[in-house]
Amino acid sequence: MLVLEYKVKAKSNQYKAIDEAIRTVQFIRNKCLRHWMDSPREVKIDRFVLSKYSTELRHEFPFVKELNSTAVQASAERGWLAISRFYDNCKSKKPGKKGFPRFQKDNRSVEYKTSGWALHPTKRRINFSDFKGIGILRLLGKWDIHTYPVKSIKRVRLVRRADGYYCQFCVDVECIDIQPKTGNEIGLDVGLESFYTDSNGYQEPSPKFLRKAEPAIKHAQRQIYKKQKGSNNRRKARARYSKKHLRVSRQRDEHAKKMARNVCKSNDLVAYEDLVVKNMLKNHCLAKSIADASWSKFRKWLEYFASKFGKLAIAVPPHYTSQECSQCKRVVKKSLSTRTHICQCGCILHRDWNAAINILRKAKSRGGHPQSNALGEVTSVLVGAILLG
Repeated sequence: MLVLEYKVKAKSNQYKAIDEAIRTVQFIRNKCLRHWMDSPREVKIDRFVLSKYSTELRHEFPFVKELNSTAVQASAERGWLAISRFYDNCKSKKPGKKGFPRFQKDNRSVEYKTSGWALHPTKRRINFSDFKGIGILRLLGKWDIHTYPVKSIKRVRLVRRADGYYCQFCVDVECIDIQPKTGNEIGLDVGLESFYTDSNGYQEPSPKFLRKAEPAIKHAQRQIYKKQKGSNNRRKARARYSKKHLRVSRQRDEHAKKMARNVCKSNDLVAYEDLVVKNMLKNHCLAKSIADASWSKFRKWLEYFASKFGKLAIAVPPHYTSQECSQCKRVVKKSLSTRTHICQCGCILHRDWNAAINILRKAKSRGGHPQSNALGEVTSVLVGAILLG
């Protein structure tokens, strides 16, 4: 699957219609969750039952009937995704919280399937034909959706962000660009001092986008509380604050994408640590720096470009990669503040360089296991919520 995204240009009443459709999607999803919670235990609830229940909501509420039927079904599917994820976590005995479904209050998108919309022959406009009153929207962007047949578009999603509205197309095509073999192999050790250190000793500087934008973000946040509640000035101040956070998020994503593409294009094998970042974020002293480093995004793009370019990406267990000597394999214990690895065998390296060498060595042995994009999606942009396949 390929996800193409366009900026949407429309009138103010059309934006209000999109917001109304988004609120309707949130209402349907929450009603499906409530129907699942209130059902007796002996009654089996699956996605087909929720889909049928969403049809009953169309007859009960006029504003739900105004939304396209496929969009109503997609909204019910969102509720079932939350429920099935909870069931899967319980069956796999996932440690900690199992992710019990919660009611949504900040939905920002509405999704249509193969009906309820139509592309203009120029494919620079899209018309939504349900009774919400969205109408014809202009598409701003340079993506080449005009090269794909309309039948290959399986989903269309309208997304609201801090800087406007966007339209995403989920195109059923295979995106593969096999690159020539280079004969190079590399191990990567991500960190906070540098973005990553490879097994050749190169250290990529850490961009620290949040740290650089933090003064401006804090200033924008203070301006919100100086405005009267419910006023237009407060709404505008919140919009300025949201845009600054959105800019940081996009900078992280573009940087991770650029680094992952360069690494996968110049190496046949890429080894990296199989880190559980959400557990590392529990360290309140380092949580902000870890989140700013965007290790999870970097890993997702590594797996994506490796599958696209026909390269091999291997995740290895991170245990003792920093403590073990890369030459004699002797364990040299060191604290996090110790930045140099010094061993009795005479090996003196930066601790991240030593770890990167160990990561590559584990990947070439049986310690690692090949990784691919677990979502099964091939995307041109990684979106906050993946379009349903």
